Amino acid sequence: MTGKKAQVIGGGLAGSEAAWQLAEAGIEVTLHEMRPVRKTDVHQTHGLAELVCSNSFRSDDKTANAVGVLHEEMRMMNSLIMREADIHAVPAGGALAVDRDNFSAGVEQALENHDLVTINRDEITELPSPSDGPVIIASGPLTSDSLANSILAETKEDDLAFFDAIAPIVHFDSINMDVAWFQSRYDKGTGKDYINCPMNEDQYNAFISALCEGEKMSFKEFEENTPYFDGCMPIEIMAERGPQTLRFGPMKPVGLTNAHDGSRPFAVVQLRQDNQLATLFNMVGFQTKMKYGEQVRVFRTIPGLENAEFARLGGLHRNTFINSPRLLDGQLRLKTQPHIRFAGQITGVEGYVESAATGGMAGRMLACELHEQSWQSPPQTTAHGALLSHITGGAMADTFQPMNVNFGLFPAMETKKRLKGRDRKHAYAERALNDMQQWLA
Repeated sequence: MTGKKAQVIGGGLAGSEAAWQLAEAGIEVTLHEMRPVRKTDVHQTHGLAELVCSNSFRSDDKTANAVGVLHEEMRMMNSLIMREADIHAVPAGGALAVDRDNFSAGVEQALENHDLVTINRDEITELPSPSDGPVIIASGPLTSDSLANSILAETKEDDLAFFDAIAPIVHFDSINMDVAWFQSRYDKGTGKDYINCPMNEDQYNAFISALCEGEKMSFKEFEENTPYFDGCMPIEIMAERGPQTLRFGPMKPVGLTNAHDGSRPFAVVQLRQDNQLATLFNMVGFQTKMKYGEQVRVFRTIPGLENAEFARLGGLHRNTFINSPRLLDGQLRLKTQPHIRFAGQITGVEGYVESAATGGMAGRMLACELHEQSWQSPPQTTAHGALLSHITGGAMADTFQPMNVNFGLFPAMETKKRLKGRDRKHAYAERALNDMQQWLA
């Protein structure tokens, strides 16, 4: 114990990781989480690091996928989020998916048991002053209105919000496995990590029409001009972009063969295991803003889901992020109030692991500052460095939108021979992990 103290606002993935990294560095941390004192529109529990959308951390391929590289870099940095994700993993092909309840409980227990972490269940309604000491704001996409207004007032921004949608979850025992079958696309992972519901051309066309015609949730007046983030586009919005859009997106049939008759389906709806007991499966890519009754009616037209029982129906919520390239410095500090750092989705990174990764970085940055040590960010050739560079100046402030980690954020390889396809991805991944190892050393 050093006597040095910090605060973290928000007990999601980013806030939990930030608090963990600070505490592991010998800093006394007070972690503020407003649930259950103040509920949100989408959280079902008051657990830390609750996953409100998918239970997937996406690809775990550290050899050729930017997300998998980010996973591995976080493991190298003693990430609490990755440790608990690995412990509570469920089958998901080449992806890393978790039992969301056990994952959340594991994160919360680890923080509760840490001698340097205090968890306060309270709502912070305004930006802390310098006299309150250093703070990391990781309030996430569901930042309360009062805190969001305080951020707006300080940053002089017009808006912080965009819409995000969540997908339904189905009870396994209500799925007709005489129609559906287990298979991973291209037989990755165990080869049987997803449930597949096939459609022929007529069924697909009827389904697209039903999606477009289904009654949607209405917006409040102040929400009507809020844009969507493309990474979580509602399924019916994608369908409206063209009748074949979904066949080249979440309903693509490539790499799949109907186990019942050996046929190649025209389109496929996939469901992914959502809990350790394999009793719940979520509809992959089926975020929606349809009204609940319409969801049940339309989704039960999917072959194999004729009698589907839903543990959770899809929903819509408003996300919040700041214009980080304009407002933050290279250490995620608010330029006008440098005692304040931001981390997680509110910085404009999109995705569970990206949020947690920026939380971990913010925690390490603040720990260095409190220990009066110099900070050098990880090189941009790493997944962490690429994300940090993007949100703190690499992106154009005038057109800034949330971004997942991808190799397009990494500097080009300096090689005589131009690399393409998977060879290029392998080279980026190998360079990233080698450079991260050197940076940590």
